[in-house]
Amino acid sequence: MICMMSLFVHVPLLGNVSGEVSHPLSKAVDEVLDKQISGTVTDQAGLPLIGATILAKGTAVGTITDINGSFDLTVPDDVTTLTVSYIGYEAQDIEILSSTVFNIVLQASSSILDEVVVVGYGSQKRSDVTGSIASLKKENFNKGVVSNPGQLLQGKVAGVNITASSGEPGANQDIIIRGVGSLRSGTTPLFVVDGFALDNSVNGVPTNPLNFINPQDIASIDVLKDASAAAIYGARAANGVIVITTKKGIGGQSQMNFSASTAITSLSKKIDVFSASEFRSQINAINGILNDGGADTDWQDELTRTASSQRVDFSMSGGANSSSYFASFSGENQEGILRNNNLKRYSGRLNLTQSAMNDRLKAEFNFSASRVENNRANASSVVRDMLQLNPTFPSQQNGEPTDLVGDNINPLVRERIYGDISFNNRFLANLAPSIEIIKGLTYKLNLGIDYSTTDRDVQLIPYPRIADFELGSLSSSFTSNSNTQTENTLTYKIDKDQYTLSVLAGHSYQETKVSGKGFFTSGFPTNGVEPRYQVGAASEPTEQSAFATINELQSFFGRVNYSYNNKYMLTATMRADGSSKFGSNNKYGYFPSVALGWNIMNEDFMADSKNIDNLKLRVSWGKTGNQEIPSKITQASFTESNSDNDTYPLTPNATTLSDYPYGSIFTRLANPDIQWEVSTQANIGLDFALFDYGLTGTIDFFNKVSENILLEVAPVDPIQPTDRFWTNIPNMEIKNTGIELGLTYNSNPAKNFLYSIGGNLSYTKNKVVNSPYSILTTGSVIGAGQTGATINGVLNGEPIGTFFVQEFTGIGADGLNQFADVNNDGEILDNDRFAAGSALPTMIYALNFNFEYSNFDLGLNFNGVSGNKIFNHVALSIFNKGNLSNSLNTTARAVEFPNEDFSNSNRVSTRYLENGSFLRLNNASLGYNVDLEKMGIGESIQNIRISITGQNLLLFTDYSGFDPEINTGSSVGDIQTFGIDYFSYPRGSTFLFGIDVTF
Repeated sequence: MICMMSLFVHVPLLGNVSGEVSHPLSKAVDEVLDKQISGTVTDQAGLPLIGATILAKGTAVGTITDINGSFDLTVPDDVTTLTVSYIGYEAQDIEILSSTVFNIVLQASSSILDEVVVVGYGSQKRSDVTGSIASLKKENFNKGVVSNPGQLLQGKVAGVNITASSGEPGANQDIIIRGVGSLRSGTTPLFVVDGFALDNSVNGVPTNPLNFINPQDIASIDVLKDASAAAIYGARAANGVIVITTKKGIGGQSQMNFSASTAITSLSKKIDVFSASEFRSQINAINGILNDGGADTDWQDELTRTASSQRVDFSMSGGANSSSYFASFSGENQEGILRNNNLKRYSGRLNLTQSAMNDRLKAEFNFSASRVENNRANASSVVRDMLQLNPTFPSQQNGEPTDLVGDNINPLVRERIYGDISFNNRFLANLAPSIEIIKGLTYKLNLGIDYSTTDRDVQLIPYPRIADFELGSLSSSFTSNSNTQTENTLTYKIDKDQYTLSVLAGHSYQETKVSGKGFFTSGFPTNGVEPRYQVGAASEPTEQSAFATINELQSFFGRVNYSYNNKYMLTATMRADGSSKFGSNNKYGYFPSVALGWNIMNEDFMADSKNIDNLKLRVSWGKTGNQEIPSKITQASFTESNSDNDTYPLTPNATTLSDYPYGSIFTRLANPDIQWEVSTQANIGLDFALFDYGLTGTIDFFNKVSENILLEVAPVDPIQPTDRFWTNIPNMEIKNTGIELGLTYNSNPAKNFLYSIGGNLSYTKNKVVNSPYSILTTGSVIGAGQTGATINGVLNGEPIGTFFVQEFTGIGADGLNQFADVNNDGEILDNDRFAAGSALPTMIYALNFNFEYSNFDLGLNFNGVSGNKIFNHVALSIFNKGNLSNSLNTTARAVEFPNEDFSNSNRVSTRYLENGSFLRLNNASLGYNVDLEKMGIGESIQNIRISITGQNLLLFTDYSGFDPEINTGSSVGDIQTFGIDYFSYPRGSTFLFGIDVTF
């Protein structure tokens, strides 16, 4: 029972569950196979282990156990040893000698200690790790409709807050590890895929740049959280590092896997705007102007749909002793719940490994290619329309959309004439040969390239029947990204009885190039041809643009790992990064770290401990950097102008401005002294396991301080050549302190009913200190008569994203807003604004439950946040009595105060500030592993799993908008915005039906 599930994740040898492995050389092999071996494999409780691997050591001959744990195997006469292995158990070498029948009992392994964790430029056993690293294997990933790696991680790792920018397929994500440590938009961690460091540059479309990675190809994800773990990546590691390892083949084990799924998604929550009958009665009650179209239209239903998604994956893997391969292909079509929106992705992968010279010479080759086709809806306009359009107007007449709804274009018409179409082609390839020069000394070369191109067209098809839409328009852009990497490393390892030593030294050079060009034009004929297909027919002048940037990063790095007697560990790293983004006076940054580990469990005084299986203390300190700033900001930039004092007549005959020559002026001043943002982090952690590894966990305390904060600011002296300049803010710091806890309890593996309960929780306190500014705006009003008014920002002594607003106390006798006189000066002014909470949650948490019985398994995953606020910009913009009086729809909050005047303006205040806490059933999956023996197909198929998965099934929150998971991805002056609902694309609830077959 235990093992039916494991059979799915365990990769057995190609063949049947009771027979031998088929092999291309089987005819030749038959001539030397002359020893028959049989037996059973069980666990310590005597239960059969189904799918355990039995391999004739030194050969590719092997088999797996059947449903009774039995096996039969014919081996060459010169084979003297069998290797027996099973996931979660210690492998055993069994000497054959004269026996031919074996009853083998495998011991459960201390898998936590033996687990291999990927670190920068290498890997370690979990027991040897001194830094704070969270690892997630493929069997623990989130399931369902998943477009990118971030969705696999959400709610799975303590201290990692993942927020999607919207409910759009393939939407971008904000991934924050241990709090926000920078004011600018560069808060994203560094992603490393199979040893290749990705660049976070834009790809021409405001969607997730990681959509090119097929989640089905990922074997594990390791999150490097503290400075000791991440400092080996130096200048790019201040926001943490996420290391992605894709699947590889295993020598002697051949496998094919086919999976297919289909999913349906619908709007998970509707906003309670007035129905047509409520709308009529409410307008009459306030003596407003009722434009009654005589219909009853639910615009949220009209403008959303039940979307469908389909996905097919095929992979094959295998190999011999000296080589292995993994190859895959995937095709996916994911519809959005807004019409005119879908994401298509086609991807392929080939991973190869080869060894020679008795494994002294090795080579790895990883290649992936993808094409992502994205049709995007005009989401903000659609969301505004579905909430405010008059519900008494019909959406269609005689089966065709009406041109107008009141004075507004019918959004169903806009769907037909609007298009945002992009095509992204991308490939990532890296080759990593290595050779052991002498025993213990290995040289490795890593060459890689990441190249992508994106074509994007945003168009309006001419529609003469509506003013302002008769010309049509086209905005086209072409973006190209290339990222090349060359790394050389030397690793020397010594493994003695009392100690182990590993020394790494390396050099890295990475160059990124981003270029783009585009144009905008309008005035297209109404001939049924889309503007993108008849650019030359445009009658209006064309606006053109182009850009190009090249960035280089050269690095020298080293690391020492030392372990004495498997009790005391030391890790020390140093990295020097030189970046072309920084000026001549600060071209290089230096990022050291040190960590100590103590395996308390291995001390003599713990020898008699009955209930404690593992206890390890970790302490670390280190520095990491942040270079995610615009290129060229250290260099002067000029432009030409003939306005104001930028010009002077050189000839006496000049009579008009057109006769004046152009003058050169600064647009940016040179600043060769700009330095890196530096994050200094201290961490103390404890790893533990109790009750025969039934309860495992980890707890960490951290303190992270970011300094040398880089910003583009206005000069204090108004007499300056430019109105803005980039600089490091002296003494300003961003502090993040917190605690992380992760726990997992696993039931007795010998029982028929298995279950595990796990969870994680992290508390983070974010604070800005020594800021010389009264406030740096992070979020402001868009439209609503207050464009640019500050909503939240950076205040000294407060968290990032603090809402700086007036306190709304109600509606006065005059029908207008009333606000609190916070400073008690007798006037209500801007200085009565106060810090009313932050957009950043203080606590993030998750719970997961997994159950297995017979061939069934059930997994439930919850995640949530608390301690944060959300500013409901949607309510500020449209949910007011003035709109209702003019026959625009709204919610009951517009008539909350009967005496409120129609002319009362919506002001930035606590009236629109809401609690952002939530708990979500993010993922639930029920699976069944087919009994292949009963169906009589066990000899040809290893496993069939049928599953149903639900996503975003339950949501507990007080927020009145579509969803409290708010992250629009916008910024103000390159300072990232948090916690403001700007007509975000609503989220859906999804049900996915899938089948997975392993041959």
